[in-house]
Amino acid sequence: MQRVVLHSDCNAFYASVEELYDHRLRKVPMAVTGDAESRHGIVLAKNQLAKACSVKTGDALWQAKEKCPGIVFVTASHGLYGKFSRAAREIYNQYSDLVEPWGADEAFVDVSGTTHLFGSGMKIADEIRRKIKREIGLTVSVGVSFNKVFAKLASDMKKPDAVTAITMDDFRQKVWPLAAEEMIFVGPATKRKLNSAMIRTIGDIANQDPENLRRHLGVHGLHLWRQANGLDDSAVAASEYRREPKSIGNSTTAPHDLTNENHIKITFLALCESVATQLREEGYKCRTVQISLRGTDLSWCERQGGTEFPTSNAKDMLELCMVLFHRLPKYPLRSLGMRACNLVLAEETDQLSVFPEHISSRKQHELETTIDYIRGRYGYETIRRGIVFFDKALDLDANSNERSNSFMQR
Repeated sequence: MQRVVLHSDCNAFYASVEELYDHRLRKVPMAVTGDAESRHGIVLAKNQLAKACSVKTGDALWQAKEKCPGIVFVTASHGLYGKFSRAAREIYNQYSDLVEPWGADEAFVDVSGTTHLFGSGMKIADEIRRKIKREIGLTVSVGVSFNKVFAKLASDMKKPDAVTAITMDDFRQKVWPLAAEEMIFVGPATKRKLNSAMIRTIGDIANQDPENLRRHLGVHGLHLWRQANGLDDSAVAASEYRREPKSIGNSTTAPHDLTNENHIKITFLALCESVATQLREEGYKCRTVQISLRGTDLSWCERQGGTEFPTSNAKDMLELCMVLFHRLPKYPLRSLGMRACNLVLAEETDQLSVFPEHISSRKQHELETTIDYIRGRYGYETIRRGIVFFDKALDLDANSNERSNSFMQR
């Protein structure tokens, strides 16, 4: 049986929800921002009128005003967006129990096993599109294909309010001419490596010798080759399937010996940001942080300590990592690891508190969540901490992913 996978993407999601609650916003250029009062705020979403003025997601507010002097800024209402996201997911679940959210505004839906009930993938996709528009008031673009990668590509081909298919017969004609960065998991760093090898389109990836891609990108290169050739077989995870993780961690062997505190802090920062992002994606916070160190003589040691309160903030974990590090033998070091342990569900700890440290932690959480969003859409290097410029080679995600070893223990 050939797979039938849909990718549904809510068009201008945040902006569209705001327009539902204030119809006046449909008549003016409008952008949803993280903090409209701050000169350092950014555009999280924009409506069609703002888009026509070349306002882009990720623009600083001053840039958006410069492009569009009459633009109206609306502060993001994440709780409200969550309600609409769940409402859309309920509609997807009417057609399949294999629904995998991909951020608040996107989802994969595997309807391979239900086409005999509801019709072809195109028919189901169009029903979903019309039902979301009628019942929720939003428009979606839906891609239909035989795997997740091509379904997502298809949903981007025609916007807004459209259904597009990529089939086994026509994917070479439709997909291969596209720029390499159009494919999922090709971020700015990967794009640069591909371009340095004169690989610029998805077709260039597909027609490479896989070993050549492996030499440039490691195992990731082989994954890209399979995806470009339509061989992606990754499953759409059932929405109710969830195994409770025991810990989430990451480790890395540094490209050179770590010989001073800046080296250690940069490396731990990269590890903490990676782990914090995954904690938030999984909906957990940790009560314990564990670090491990390996010296250049291959000696190994580890320590752990408790957090002041459950956290999924990289800043909190980094501070504890450095406290633990100062209790251990020092330089030179070959590799570092950190792990978030003693996990609890975030929703069980998100209680209002008037204590200053809790208020500060919530603000930090909002900041890091916004950074997740920007990096997820535009690549890791769009936002980087200033300290990494002391030694950019140690910033794991901006360099080779082969050096990091992310793990989740369940």
